[in-house]
Amino acid sequence: MMRRYEQGSSHRLKAVGFRPNYAEGIFMKLKDRLGVIGGMGPQATNTFYQYIIDRTNAHCDQEHLSVLIFSDSTIPDRTTAILGSEAQKKTVIQHLLTDAKLLEQAGCTVLAVPCNTSHYFLDEVQKEISIPILHMIRETALLLSQHGKRRPGILATDGTIQSALYQKEFSALGMEPCIPSDLAQKQVMSLIYDDIKAGKSGDPEKFAFVHHNLEQQGCDCAVLACTELSVFSTEHHLPPFYVDAMAVLAERAVQACHRPLRHIFSK
Repeated sequence: MMRRYEQGSSHRLKAVGFRPNYAEGIFMKLKDRLGVIGGMGPQATNTFYQYIIDRTNAHCDQEHLSVLIFSDSTIPDRTTAILGSEAQKKTVIQHLLTDAKLLEQAGCTVLAVPCNTSHYFLDEVQKEISIPILHMIRETALLLSQHGKRRPGILATDGTIQSALYQKEFSALGMEPCIPSDLAQKQVMSLIYDDIKAGKSGDPEKFAFVHHNLEQQGCDCAVLACTELSVFSTEHHLPPFYVDAMAVLAERAVQACHRPLRHIFSK
């Protein structure tokens, strides 16, 4: 059936001539449906979905997750909002809440947000919806604690670092979080914004500088706590010293949708 679309009053596209009963029938047949609020950035969202596919122990199409991905690239920069005014923070929260409700109304049973910095706002979003949001930071902290890590380094945006999102979760579990030096943090931000978000593969020399800084501070592991760094890791071999928070989120998404995990081993 051909559909045409009109701009709705809520600035969303609405289908004209769409058969709602047919759509509702599809939703009813799907017990588990993952909703993904993406676009922060688009390449990271693409990588996250590949992570889900790679980590699902499926042998045919029908054994994979049912996933709705909304890549909302209009969401304002999260670091800018965290470091900015209350009005800027509220704008980001409203964007995320609108997207979450859209996915909830579309029949999603659980949500994932492959953007570390956005987790600063997600507790407020969670209050307004009835389906759970998988919390990437808390899940990563729990995993490291279970593996006996004591001094994890944090590679993240300035917003994530200054909001202490990871530091709080690590400290609550008895770990001693460590952040890069000021000079090393500038290299992290350059990797994220000047390289990955700009469509480049990322400069290994920048990453090597940061790695050396964390080793000097006595870290026993480090977290890739920005999804752009997850993208970097898919193009550059990193040692097991690094834990990819987005990979942890992908595993929890598979489990939340009651699919068996395919375990990925480090090279």
